[in-house]
Amino acid sequence: MPDREALLTTRLIDALYTEAMLLADESRSYFESGRFQEESDPDNLLAVSFSCESLKVTTRLMHCIAWLLNQKALQSGELSEAEAWNRDRSLGQAPVTDQALVESFPVEARQIIMASEELFQRLLRLSGRMNQDKEAESAVQNMFRRLQSNF
Repeated sequence: MPDREALLTTRLIDALYTEAMLLADESRSYFESGRFQEESDPDNLLAVSFSCESLKVTTRLMHCIAWLLNQKALQSGELSEAEAWNRDRSLGQAPVTDQALVESFPVEARQIIMASEELFQRLLRLSGRMNQDKEAESAVQNMFRRLQSNF
């Protein structure tokens, strides 16, 4: 079973963190630019939907960035393993995008939304894999403790 360091190297954390920060900057720039209104039909429902989706993107990216910062802190020794595995430091839940609605958005908006979802899903899979490995490691340690106590 691969250990946490084998799954999440410093280089990978740095690359993912850079990707998340660049995407956060790109999304902020797009959301503030007014390009969505310029590229869309004037529709109040669409504008409100875009506002909701922009909040979902921001939430998703903040979850990603916070989780990656926790992983960086763990690798640098600023967090202990116990602190890092605290439920409060998990990746968290991100709101789901309404794909049918997003199809009516301009291309750039769709690309940003999909990129944030894709990054979050990658981190969710990585976190899940790390959690499985941690649970398997704990189960093995518990088995050894029981064996030691019996002999």
